[in-house]
Amino acid sequence: MRGEGAPARPDGDTADGGPAARGGVPAARPGAGSAAGAAAASGTGSAPRRGKRRILRWTASVLAFLILATAAAGYLYYRHLNGSIQTDALNLGENKLGGSKPNAFGQTPLNILLIGSDARDGEENKALGGAKDTFDGPPLADVQMLLHLSADRSNMSVVSMPRDTMLKMPKCTEPNGKVHQASRGLVQTNESLSRGGPGCTVAAWQDLTRIPIDHFMMIDFKGVVTMADAIGGVPVCVQENVHSLTRDGKGSGLKLPKGENTIQGEVALQWLRTRYGFEDGSDIGRAHAQHMYMNSLAREFRRNAKLSNPMKLNSLAQAAIKAMVVDPGLNKIDKLYDLSMELKKVDPSRITMTTMPWIPSPSDSARVEPKPGEAEDLFRMIREDIPLDGKGPEQPAAPGATPSPGTSGAPATPASPAPSTPTADPAAPPAKIAVSVRNATGGRDGAQGRVKGRAGEVAAVLAGKGFTRAVADTLTGSEDTTVVRFSSPDRAGDAAAVATALGLPASAVQKTDDVPGIVLFVGKDWRTGSAPTPPPPAPTKAPDSSRPLNGGNDKECMAIQPGFTW
Repeated sequence: MRGEGAPARPDGDTADGGPAARGGVPAARPGAGSAAGAAAASGTGSAPRRGKRRILRWTASVLAFLILATAAAGYLYYRHLNGSIQTDALNLGENKLGGSKPNAFGQTPLNILLIGSDARDGEENKALGGAKDTFDGPPLADVQMLLHLSADRSNMSVVSMPRDTMLKMPKCTEPNGKVHQASRGLVQTNESLSRGGPGCTVAAWQDLTRIPIDHFMMIDFKGVVTMADAIGGVPVCVQENVHSLTRDGKGSGLKLPKGENTIQGEVALQWLRTRYGFEDGSDIGRAHAQHMYMNSLAREFRRNAKLSNPMKLNSLAQAAIKAMVVDPGLNKIDKLYDLSMELKKVDPSRITMTTMPWIPSPSDSARVEPKPGEAEDLFRMIREDIPLDGKGPEQPAAPGATPSPGTSGAPATPASPAPSTPTADPAAPPAKIAVSVRNATGGRDGAQGRVKGRAGEVAAVLAGKGFTRAVADTLTGSEDTTVVRFSSPDRAGDAAAVATALGLPASAVQKTDDVPGIVLFVGKDWRTGSAPTPPPPAPTKAPDSSRPLNGGNDKECMAIQPGFTW
């Protein structure tokens, strides 16, 4: 406490020497270091310095808190998005093909089934879909597209199946145990969705094509609108003014002027649903319009989905999550993101859109069935990872090897079936592997009838190869090609060994819950002789009947059905 009347010094000390003179802090001696003198002269002593340190500590604490809070918010948002992803079972059928197999270079293709549901199960879908008599009824898979991403990520193939395709439906078992028995006759393919969900649509595709499907993505009416808005519009083209509306009020309502139009939202949904007004007014014309839209969407996606545009990425991510139901293998944001980046690797000029070759159904001319020969050719190209555009894959060279001139891009079409690929489950010695042999030589259509005694003959062939426990089964089957089916993972190696001994391809080995142990189905391709008939060389280009459309073609313009112009 200062003495009364003692004037304060400019530096804050009292006239009587202040705190230093009273034993607080020793006074600086004359001649002491110049730093202390400078500090005293400038008023920047230790107390202010401590204040600055406190400010820095406080600032650092605040910044650390903000960083942690931001990270926590990001993590919580990530968890929120993950929790919003809707999933359903991948395959409700009994024929489990086990996923796509790697090629000789260790690269694995991806097969994804895209499903468009016409479900009218909510206010938005009801408003968009119309048809009040179908409200809250069983959904139909009105759009079905198989997307194949090549093993080397150089190309992409898409095969559409018209919704009016007549097929035999497989047995489908829902996760809750409800069973939908296999159909006795032909059923329209879009009914598969009402037999337990998208997993039954996947099962129907696998039974028909023998293509292993790794994932599915299902989208409904409101999802199409959301995604079309998020991408910011998709350019399409019509050759004339078009209005999809009949005199009795049928049609999508699409109304566009001649030329190129950028569509989004509800108009994009109308485009994808339009049948009346496009080409001949059939589902085939609608599929072509959907391919044009998908190609254009792919081009827009490559332009917009960039890391330098986080707002666009966030918008697309949220829209995709709200729009889709996926299988459990795509149940995380990072999995969906990784998949989108894989798809983005393919240049649009290497995307080929096709429609399954078809013929009018003999039972109903308003419906279609897979065209014999050419539909199987298309499916085989997908199974064997052969590009539909005829350009062939770019095969990686072996380490240190120099590619031979002219070999790059040659299609990989082996002259004979490749042996089965090794499995994680080692095979037992042939003499210890029990195999049942069933006669399925009549094929799926049964037109030729089964060859009598064929199961016993083939069992003897197997016995001659060391499989002494092979026996003819009294049960029969109906298969176009010979297949080996097994019941549990611990029999995978044994089943592969059987296939290898017979020279069957890896695709002929299939897991299913519908057989006991290991069962060899002798198909229509092995009616005589000691070995299956080798298949002919695989095609190197999609058949013209599949109406291939290149993804880089931005000049394609939709033809308009007479009577639907304005």
